[in-house]
Amino acid sequence: MLNAANSSALTFSSTPNFYRSPSSLSIVLPNPKTIISSYARSSVLAVMEKAITRGHLTVADSEGVHHFGTRSKGGNDVYLKVINTDFWMRILFSQDLGFSEAYMMGDVEVDSLKAVMDLWLDNESGMDNLSSAVSRVTSAISGLSNAFLGQTRSKARLNAIASYDQSNELFKAFLSQEMMYSCALWTEAEGGVRGDLISGPTPGDLEAAQLRKIRHVLSAAKVKPGDRILEFGSGWGGMAIEAARTFGCEVDTLTLSKEQKALAEERIKAAGLQDVIRVHLMDYREIPPSFEKAFDAFISIEMLEHVGSKHYHDYFKLVDFALKSSNATAVVSASSFPESRYSGYQPEDFMRKYMWPNSCLPSATALITAANTGSEGRFTLEGVENHAAHYPRTLREWGRRLDANVRQDLIVKDYPSLKDNAEFDAFRRKWQYLFAYAGAGFAKGYITCHMITFTRPNDCPATCD
Repeated sequence: MLNAANSSALTFSSTPNFYRSPSSLSIVLPNPKTIISSYARSSVLAVMEKAITRGHLTVADSEGVHHFGTRSKGGNDVYLKVINTDFWMRILFSQDLGFSEAYMMGDVEVDSLKAVMDLWLDNESGMDNLSSAVSRVTSAISGLSNAFLGQTRSKARLNAIASYDQSNELFKAFLSQEMMYSCALWTEAEGGVRGDLISGPTPGDLEAAQLRKIRHVLSAAKVKPGDRILEFGSGWGGMAIEAARTFGCEVDTLTLSKEQKALAEERIKAAGLQDVIRVHLMDYREIPPSFEKAFDAFISIEMLEHVGSKHYHDYFKLVDFALKSSNATAVVSASSFPESRYSGYQPEDFMRKYMWPNSCLPSATALITAANTGSEGRFTLEGVENHAAHYPRTLREWGRRLDANVRQDLIVKDYPSLKDNAEFDAFRRKWQYLFAYAGAGFAKGYITCHMITFTRPNDCPATCD
């Protein structure tokens, strides 16, 4: 007799009567989800067999243990345990986005997120074979939608709500005292970019590195007492406060986040600088006529990721509009793609779906070209710096502080759904995933972090004759 428990399609009654009523003969159809999951599993494992050529991966699930690649002394060795069979479908249909969702939902456990990210990037070309026809179509659609619709004025406000109108208590928990949500700059004073791995993190290291970054940007902008600065992307006021307090400048800073504006103004008032810093809840495309040729310097620290390739030209046109015609400097920094990876059509991934909706990483070349055309040649390229090597440690420091300081009772008032322990665990895993995901990208050269400085034509350099 066939047994339905062993996936048979037919089940017969054991009644000895020759005649059986219709109810004694039943048809048991296989669960469609089971069929798809089984297909996804076999497809993913088959790709991994060929894809993993660097490092070693062990995958364990309810059906067995599989090994891919080759173990080597000092090589990357990853252990991955599948908890829920949904994992296989997520990977087949959404690749790295699917893996992020599986991790957040607890469908998979790993011994080291960093090791997983490194393995994926080291074998990236082979992993591309996971892409299905469905995922290629959805990627193309999301890329086009992001490029043409993702950064309109109405969308920009919604993007800011999703990205930054979150709990200020959350950001206080893992950022430095300056509350800079951007790459710090490390020196030997903190042991360099790997000092935390060699000798361990030291209290105050992140604060020192972030303050150094702010002062580095302000020095590149060549500001002096009495200068007026325009900033796109206020954050929580860290740059503006230092510019006014230490460099003696006046600052107008723009944000689309009500939460950021409220806390920035609170911090500015506490510093006694409310008379020289103005925080505007304003889209950069709405700067008033009174801003024309009114500023000695322009600064934007990691805000350009929210502008979109379609708008780079207009962005720099407005920077040109606001800056004085001579003796003026613009400094912009952004997480970026190397030229070989850059495209104006960037599909949905973990970052764009769960952290910064509709964001678009520029390339240094794209920004330099847009600055030239947007200003009609009225900018001179002064310098280009790549700070990518400094980002992994910044992200590690944020991760440590998140783990140490983010408690369920601390943020549940801003996120009522996090009263549920499973929801809170998924929330924490989302942030842990972000720090590991981005850290691996910077460390492997998949993404970069450029600071670009422009001056006006014929502005004199430092005295040199």
